[in-house]
Amino acid sequence: MAANKKKKEQLCTFGETTAENFRKTTMHHIMSFQGRDPQRAGDRDIYKAMGYALRDILVEKWIKTQKSFYTKKQKRVYYLSLEFLVGRSLGNTLINLGLFDEAALALKQMGYDMENIREAEEDAALGNGGLGRLAACFMDSIATLKIPAYGYGIRYEYGLFYQKLIDGYQTETPDNWLRYGTPWEYERTRSVFPVHFYGRVNSYIDDKGCYRTEWIDTEDVMAMACDMLVPGYKNDHVINMRLWTAKASRELDLSYFNVGDYIGAVQSKVQSETISKVLYPADVVTKGKELRLKQQYFFVAATFQDIFRRFKKKNDTFDNFSDEVAVQLNDTHPAIAIPELMRLLLDEEGLGWEKAWHICVNTFAYTNHTLMPEALETWSVDLLGRVLPRHLEIIYEINQRFLDQLQTSYPGDQNRLRYMSIIGEGAVKTVRMAHLAIVGSHSVNGVAELHTHLLKTRIFKDFHEFYPGKFNCKTNGITQRRWLLKANPDLAALINNTIGEEWIVDLDQLRKLETKSEDKQFQKQWRQAKRANKVELAKTIQETCQVTVDPDSMFDVQVKRIHEYKRQLLNALHAIALYQHIISSPEENITPRTIIFAGKAAPSYWKAKLIIKLITAIGDVVNNDPRVNGKLNVIFLPNYNVSLAEIIMPAADLSEQISTAGTEASGTGNMKFSLNGALTIGTLDGANVEILEEVGEENIFIFGLTAEQAEYEKMHCSHTPYDIYEGNPVIRQVIDSIRAGSFSNGDTELFKPIVDGLLDKYDPYLLMLDFEDYLRCQDEVGRAYQDQQTWTKKAILNVARMGKFSSDRTIKEYAREIWGVDVD
Repeated sequence: MAANKKKKEQLCTFGETTAENFRKTTMHHIMSFQGRDPQRAGDRDIYKAMGYALRDILVEKWIKTQKSFYTKKQKRVYYLSLEFLVGRSLGNTLINLGLFDEAALALKQMGYDMENIREAEEDAALGNGGLGRLAACFMDSIATLKIPAYGYGIRYEYGLFYQKLIDGYQTETPDNWLRYGTPWEYERTRSVFPVHFYGRVNSYIDDKGCYRTEWIDTEDVMAMACDMLVPGYKNDHVINMRLWTAKASRELDLSYFNVGDYIGAVQSKVQSETISKVLYPADVVTKGKELRLKQQYFFVAATFQDIFRRFKKKNDTFDNFSDEVAVQLNDTHPAIAIPELMRLLLDEEGLGWEKAWHICVNTFAYTNHTLMPEALETWSVDLLGRVLPRHLEIIYEINQRFLDQLQTSYPGDQNRLRYMSIIGEGAVKTVRMAHLAIVGSHSVNGVAELHTHLLKTRIFKDFHEFYPGKFNCKTNGITQRRWLLKANPDLAALINNTIGEEWIVDLDQLRKLETKSEDKQFQKQWRQAKRANKVELAKTIQETCQVTVDPDSMFDVQVKRIHEYKRQLLNALHAIALYQHIISSPEENITPRTIIFAGKAAPSYWKAKLIIKLITAIGDVVNNDPRVNGKLNVIFLPNYNVSLAEIIMPAADLSEQISTAGTEASGTGNMKFSLNGALTIGTLDGANVEILEEVGEENIFIFGLTAEQAEYEKMHCSHTPYDIYEGNPVIRQVIDSIRAGSFSNGDTELFKPIVDGLLDKYDPYLLMLDFEDYLRCQDEVGRAYQDQQTWTKKAILNVARMGKFSSDRTIKEYAREIWGVDVD
């Protein structure tokens, strides 16, 4: 009773019932913030009004949270990420504040439906995929664990592009997520900082006889803070993501007006504000690369001015800086922060090199997110030196001192020095940002056990030998509050009614479900929850793709960024093989399947876009062939985003995690699917290895080469794709049908690049080498699904054993082992 009374006091700011309070405050915001007649308000008006009402509650809690940081003199953590794939905020905020039911009741009393109101919100697609979604999950866990932390990034005006399929081809249109405004942010017009670009470096001797350097004649852009508030789960703790937006240093250059050049007067303003316009400009051209570099430095420079502002409130020197400040670099995108902190300490604060470098290394920690050598970020020396001339000087100095250390440890080993150097001495000199991040940080972590092992033994082997103890593992996680409690309310309710609600903040509590895995009544309820989710997804497919699918078929799902190493093509090949088998053996008892794809290809990645075209072409043939007789559908859902993922993942029966072993750093989609009761078919790659260890080999379907075997095959080609093609008639029929134009209206040229790539002896993604075992494993899956009782048991055990994969666990490990922050 006392707890309920406290909750009501917290939520009923103006007295009366919470639902009545919501109704009144929503009506108030419709009129005062939007200037609308409540009787004429539509769903979007109601959504925004609710957002403003919730923001009122959030900001009050945020102010108290910030004051507690100062009172307790806590060390602050700054999480720097170029991406935060937030998705929608309304439902998540209501759940974390404990207000969902009250808000739904208030809407019902007003004549509105909660789901329709939630649909009115635009996805904040400020990220490209797993990297940005991980950052968003981390913010939720940081708030729930009451860690004194901030997220820093960019407030992109246009998020990841909106994907349309036109004649099966991906086309990109702008994603203007802010076109109707957003109620979730505060523009901090007092938190505006100058950011410098270009210019030149001037060296001089100061009045104390010390050598000093200054960066002058720069072009300046202003960075203005926009705060998005993130509540912890029912704990009154609210943190903020501070996202920077670019503003011109002056609204207009009046000197242009004096000579009648009105176009010139606004040109500088437009160019300045381009920096925060769009997520990931195309970097296949020089201007795109330059804008990408400017974005990275823009948000880093503004962030460190903000960090210094906060630090200097209580400190006159920098002696305790790394004791009070921890900075986590989410991949190499923010790695330019290392020379920026050095520049500030050396040039602005007057510290000596050794002291500044000690502070720098003890402040930064770096998370690596890739095993693909070509994905390790580099910048040409010419570009970086032109845009950030002082930073290039500092990088060269860091590198020289690092090489001197290497020379002492490995005298005469020039190959090692050349490999480990921060400066790449190729035809075009480059700055290797991963090397800079390793040298300039006290911790380097991988995001899964296998990933970390491969970093130590393959990608950064020499660095691991030189810096023993610096490399460590922090396996990724997901927030169960969004990916189960919010996304799958039917299953969450069943779990709550069975084991209570403690799992919402302690995912290990799901282990209590193990005793229910063979309970027939519980299994029945479990299947009912799953089928309800499948009906909902089938409805979305019908509305989006105009294809009717059977919710009683197996929903076989692969949703993620389209990339050759993620091997959506392998899944597509299996779809063809299954289609051909159904046609050739119409009387066989084949498990009906709906194979579902979704994901976006980078606009300049032509091969990935051709794979999308092949998948849609397969769907066009399969879905319109009456001989299939309901046994197979192939679907590609366009414009994959967080909100669509929240519909797809609870409905999945089978989760496709089939990347080439040794290429995926971790993956988090695999965790989200398993948490929602899908079984995994996958390779021993990324976090799949740890999922196998947790759920047990009898509750997962594993196929294909291991990372070691894959590496061996790439080097030695013990058997070629053509050998497999010749030796396996099923595979040969699949390849020949693509080559003959069976999925391209007889056009034998359209998919020729795909066929040629599959049969190429040097295919780096080893599709053909894994195809035979994948077909075997898929046959096993099909048979297993027919035994629904055993399948359901496996699904329950998957959910019950997902405790390790909560982002709460991940953040606790970062806090204790990297940041040096206490966690309750």
